[in-house]
Amino acid sequence: MKSSMGAQGNILDKIVIKKREEIAIAKLKTSISELEQSAFFSRPCFSLSDSLLNPSLSGIIAEFKRQSPSKGIINDRSTVEEVTQGYASAGASALSVLTDEHFFGGHNRDLIAARNVNQIPILRKDFMLDEFQILEAKSLGADIILLIASILSPEEIKNLAKLSKSLGMSVLLEVHNLDELKRSLCDELDAVGVNNRNLGTFTVSIQHSYDLVEHIPSNFLKISESGISDPQKIAGLKSAGFNGFLIGENFMKELNPGKAMQDFVSQI
Repeated sequence: MKSSMGAQGNILDKIVIKKREEIAIAKLKTSISELEQSAFFSRPCFSLSDSLLNPSLSGIIAEFKRQSPSKGIINDRSTVEEVTQGYASAGASALSVLTDEHFFGGHNRDLIAARNVNQIPILRKDFMLDEFQILEAKSLGADIILLIASILSPEEIKNLAKLSKSLGMSVLLEVHNLDELKRSLCDELDAVGVNNRNLGTFTVSIQHSYDLVEHIPSNFLKISESGISDPQKIAGLKSAGFNGFLIGENFMKELNPGKAMQDFVSQI
């Protein structure tokens, strides 16, 4: 168990180090004024809140993910267009698209591709450390930004959230424990996501969501993330106070992720 804790700690450290290198290169390649000239930059964003609270939708934020550091290749056959459209047809409230290339096999063009064929909010799923990435996300067509409490200081969270809000995007804060939650909350957030995956051991437990839900103030949307593979668990999480559910691997590991989601939603 100890070795996997070390491995996971190292993975996150490695991701952050690599991400800082990538940001430095991206800044040299593209200026902020170029980002602002993107066709998507002036586009009004879809509201995460409106979409999650829409009773005709599932409350699921469905994720497009090719691979992960812990699982390796999950699905490198399906295209981002077919998967995300399949999700939307199955009643997804929002989409999550991985743009981290080195560790997750994603790409900025995946977000653009998803944006071009969908009319629901899209979360840019990445390791956001710098204001440049927020501006970049807006230029790629993102509606929602993810801020991970374990890799950001409270001040960084507040500043990145403020910039995101000024650009019309919604902000999802991801926490793993009560300490992260308490130190990271600020007025600029729209939603708080509880990641059910233990960053120390890779193990996943839905109990994590139940333990933290009462500590999330009612003015934030509440989202349970990771490890939701049983449709019956949605009802329990909803009654505990959750508005949304981030699900990716459970659908992506199937041959037809959109169909997998459709089957899942029909059992909720």
